Formats: sequence, structure tokens, C-alpha cells
Amino acid sequence: MAVCRLDRPGRFEPGTSQIVEGHTGAVLDFDWNPFDDSMLASASEDTTIKIWSIPDDWEPTDEKGDAKAGNNLSESLVDLQGHRKKVTLVRFHPTVANVLASTAADSSVRVWDIEKGEVINAFEGMGDLAQDIVWDVRGDNYATSCKDKIIRLHDGRTGTVSRAIDNAHEGVKGVKLAYLANSGKLLSTGTSKQSAREIKIWDLRNTASPLHTEKIDTASGVLIPIFDNDSGIFYLCGKGDSTIRLFEFEDRDPYLFKLNDGFRSILSSKGICMIPKRGNDIMACETARLLKLTNEQTVQPLSWIVPRKSDAFQPDIFPDCPAAVPAHTVDQWIAGSSKDPVTTSLDPAKSTGKKSGGAKKAFMVRTVAVVENELKEGKQRIKYLESKLQQHGISY
Repeated sequence: MAVCRLDRPGRFEPGTSQIVEGHTGAVLDFDWNPFDDSMLASASEDTTIKIWSIPDDWEPTDEKGDAKAGNNLSESLVDLQGHRKKVTLVRFHPTVANVLASTAADSSVRVWDIEKGEVINAFEGMGDLAQDIVWDVRGDNYATSCKDKIIRLHDGRTGTVSRAIDNAHEGVKGVKLAYLANSGKLLSTGTSKQSAREIKIWDLRNTASPLHTEKIDTASGVLIPIFDNDSGIFYLCGKGDSTIRLFEFEDRDPYLFKLNDGFRSILSSKGICMIPKRGNDIMACETARLLKLTNEQTVQPLSWIVPRKSDAFQPDIFPDCPAAVPAHTVDQWIAGSSKDPVTTSLDPAKSTGKKSGGAKKAFMVRTVAVVENELKEGKQRIKYLESKLQQHGISY
């Protein structure tokens, strides 16, 4: 994996720039810990999940943007083993530090306590390969979509299925999901029987039929919805598409309102994500920034900026956003604690002065190499003490 600095774009050169390596199979997915900006989880074909801690001085590019040599990171903090086949998706919990959900080709979903390296719960009843997994805003529940065309709503603490939506989309292409803030609604993207791409809005209290269906087009790429809980805007991106469509969600019929023609480019996308609001240029009125992976082996940052004449902080477009602080501990959450994410103001005048996104490391883990070193030193010390006892004729 290539890990680059957000504030220093440049040219990454394999063989020169430092990388994160250690899996024996291909890396299929990864996710950043929302409460520790240096912690990264990766999923692989080798059936393992590895948790990495990226050093603070990690610099694959220099000040000029040229490739910079460095030492590769090959020692993970924790290896999570339990899946029997390739691990396809990993998602960190939105309100609890060090809780991770994962899906694999063994038709299972597991929720992990990565600090203890243990499974909190496991669901083994997926009918086929999982296509997506998303947590709700509080992290009480998570939803999964599957190749068997069923969307399942799970209890996050036990993994049991509380509700299922059969044949949510009649097409055979991938289904992606997004919880729509605290509205009690779920958004899904998929295809119809005629292979037309579509969006559906579901009421989680009654999933017998969708509240709204929005037809998009007949392109072939899987639609990826990225929802901004703060503004109620979601960005609809398609794998292989060069267009990003914008919609606003309101909790009333017809629920979705299209915003202009979106963003158009000549470069198609292979993948896309949104950076946390803490990384935006707030005083330039940058309300969202997406990172788009293109077919040209580049990562293209796309900024959405609201033009304002005033140079002052704009509270109407920057409500409080999730902070890098967990709302409760793992044990409290398992015991039933349910809380909204801890929020923070984006107003620079109210800033604590710390570096943006500088979350405190959630826990320290001793690597295998450190433990082996300590064991070796301990054995040498025991051998030395035993020889001293023998010299003085003391039995032990």
C-alpha cells in the first residue's frame, strides 16, 4: 500500500518511495481509524486483517513533490485471524475506538475488538459474497448487501439479522449502501431487471417497498454513494464513470433533489472516497473534498467550494462535525451504550491549536519482534542467575 501525505501532493515512485507491505496476498480493502489518524486496517486475499501504525514522520515525497526514499513498514501492530477465505471489506466503527467490522468470501461478517485481538461477534449466514457493509451513525447496527440480492440489517453487538430486504434490486450488479444520518432511512444503489442503474430509499421501520426509486442511466459501472451527514448531500460516483452526480436528501417526499449537473471530467474513476471535514480548507469555504483514483495511476483531489464574499467563518455551511474522540469504550458499547458521535466546531477561532486531525493514539501495541526480543533477553537473564545459584551451591 502507498500511504501519502494529504498536504503534500507529489510523485510516488515504486522502488524509491516507502510503502506498507506484509500481506502474502493482494490487498483488497483498507480503512483509516476515525479516532487515530495514524492507524490503518487492511484486508487481504491471505485471509488476514492487519492493523498498521503509520509513523508521524512518514514522507514518501519531499517538499518539491519528488519521490523520497525511506524505510518500508513491514511490521503490523495486530494480525486478526479468523476468516477462512479472502477478506474483502473492512469498516471501522463510527463512535467506538478500535472496533472493526469485516466481511470475507467465507460468507461471514465479523466484528473485532482490535485492542484485544478478539472477535466480538460473528455472523456466518451470508448467502453469498458480501458487496458492501456500512455502520449507522451511532454504530448500533450495520447493514450488508450480498450477491444473493438481499440487504440485511444487523445488530452491531450480536451480529444477528433484525430485518432483511429480499430482492432489493433485481439486477445482478453490485449493491452499495449508505445510512442517511439519523433519519431512519437507508439508501441503496443497484440495477433494475433491465440493467438500468437506480437509487432506492428505504424506511427502516417498514422495508416492504422503497419510499422512492430514482432511475439514473444504463451505464455498466457500480454506483458508489458517499453521503455527507452534516450537509445532507450525497455524491453519486460510478466505477468507470467520469461524472459525479450530486443530490440533496430531505426527509420528505420525493426525498432526493438533484443539484445541477454535477462534476464532469475526461478521466474515469477506479475508486473514490471523501476525506474527513477536519482536512478541508474551511476558510476557503471548501465543504467537501473527494479523492478520485483514476485509470491513469493518479489520485485526483476534487474540491467543492461555496463562493462567499466574506472572509469570516461561515457557520451555516459548516455545522459541527464528528471529532477524533470516541463517544464510549468498547465495553460500554457492548453493554448497550448508544451515543451520537462526539462533535467539534470547524471554526478556526475555536480551535485548540493542535494540528488538524491530530487524534491521540488510542492504544499502544507491542509488536511480535519486540516481544521476541524481550523473551530472548529474559532467557539470557535466567541462565545467568541459574549459573550464580550453582556457583554458591544453592538448589532451585
